[in-house]
Amino acid sequence: MERQIIIQHGAEEIAASVHYPVSVKAGARCKQRIPLVVICHGFVGSRIGVDRLFVKTARELAEAGALVVRFDYLGCGESSGNYGQESVDSMIAQTRYVLDYALGLGDIDPERVTLIGHSLGGMIALLTAARDRRVKNLVLWSAVGYPFNDIVKITSRRLYDEAMTRGEADYLGYSLTPQFFESLGGYQPFQEAKKFAGDVLVVHGTSDDTIPVDYAFLYQKVFWLRSEGRCDKEIIFQADHTYSSGEHQQQLIHKTRDWLGGLENAHREWQDWMI
Repeated sequence: MERQIIIQHGAEEIAASVHYPVSVKAGARCKQRIPLVVICHGFVGSRIGVDRLFVKTARELAEAGALVVRFDYLGCGESSGNYGQESVDSMIAQTRYVLDYALGLGDIDPERVTLIGHSLGGMIALLTAARDRRVKNLVLWSAVGYPFNDIVKITSRRLYDEAMTRGEADYLGYSLTPQFFESLGGYQPFQEAKKFAGDVLVVHGTSDDTIPVDYAFLYQKVFWLRSEGRCDKEIIFQADHTYSSGEHQQQLIHKTRDWLGGLENAHREWQDWMI
């Protein structure tokens, strides 16, 4: 069961899609608490994803028993607003607001709340998880590591200079402002990673020409230095930034599903031990 919704966020509207576990009807309560997964898309992306990546992921995870929410950040997809006028802080706030809404959609297990983030969405998911104790698990797909440098590399230095000089610059129809770029420079995800105490899966492709695969190894090293929480890493051979081949897409989705399933098994074993 899937349904499209609008989440009112102040004067703006966040468009989202909800995927219910196959055994649960929309709006119904189930006998057991269910896990929640929220998917955060990347820079100038949408909740559909390149080659429908997020749609396929949500359906696969719902089939495995999770309630999944994917949404468009303001100014993207079907949401209202102007993406280029938003900041990192705004995107963190939007993610937390969607979490608020999603936690009320069913009988969610508060110990099984996961954020999945791709590219810039990976950084936003990480920053959100570091600030919101409701997030217990984190999945980073090809996550940005140095946000300002990484995004300026994508847009070009010339476009950044134009935005700073003129007050805005057009990138693929998105009007990017100095506020947007300046907010990127205010965060260091590798430092923020130490603040998250939950379990993490880091995935990256070796043929990613947008965000270096080296970031996956750096993220894992930082997460390993924490006093609690595990971190697993999956490197997908020859996968590009958006996992655009069918084979790589399936590897990504299945690894994510199986990793979350492993956490589910550990959770059940712990409950049995406690009983």
